[in-house]
Order: sequence, then C-alpha cells, then structure tokens
Amino acid sequence: QSQIVESGGGLVQPGGSLRLSCTASGFTLDLYPIGWFRQAPGKEREGVSCITSSGSRTDYADSVKGRFTISRDYAKHTVYLQMNSLRPEDTAVYYCATYYNCPGSDFGSWGQGTQVTVSS
Repeated sequence: QSQIVESGGGLVQPGGSLRLSCTASGFTLDLYPIGWFRQAPGKEREGVSCITSSGSRTDYADSVKGRFTISRDYAKHTVYLQMNSLRPEDTAVYYCATYYNCPGSDFGSWGQGTQVTVSS
C-alpha cells in the first residue's frame, strides 16, 4: 500500500526551528515533484513550498521565503522542510504531497500530516 509519512513536527517557541521529513512506502518520492502545504484551524489551505523531481528548482510562499528551505536526499528518498525563525502564524498541520508540477498547486497523494505549534 502506497503511503506518505510526515514527521518532525512539535511545539517550538517563536524564533525557533524545526525540520520536517517526508518519506514514502510503496513507492519512491524521487520520481515526483514534492511539496508541503499547511492547514490551520479556520484558515484556508496554504501551499508552503515545493521542489522539482530533479531538485533543481524550488518554490516558496511569500509568507515563508527566507525562513523555510526545502531539500531532498535521494539516498534516503526523503524530502525535508527546514523551518527557521518560526512565528505563531506558522502554527498548522503540515502535509507532504506529490505535486503535478513545481511551481504549482495541484497535488496527488498526501500524508496524514504533522502538527507544528509555535507558541511561548
């Protein structure tokens, strides 16, 4: 059964950092553009970042530019989202997904999500 799994979320103080990881079972992420989107209570879903299958291009939402970095490790078949200078407004459930294109907003499969809470 194909499945995407996110990990690395947690509680962090404003200004802190977290690194989210995205892996898959039943298929390899290496073949796909991969992106992260987030969903906060009462807010619309927001695309955060994506990376092409080759890793040659990345894209970021304006709200996270300069603070978040997406990358992929082909040896580990893993995609990371390094989040620095976190703010309370970054609090959300973060989902990893296979995207059709990067840049883009249409995605296929996604995982169960990982909770990120930024609070003092």
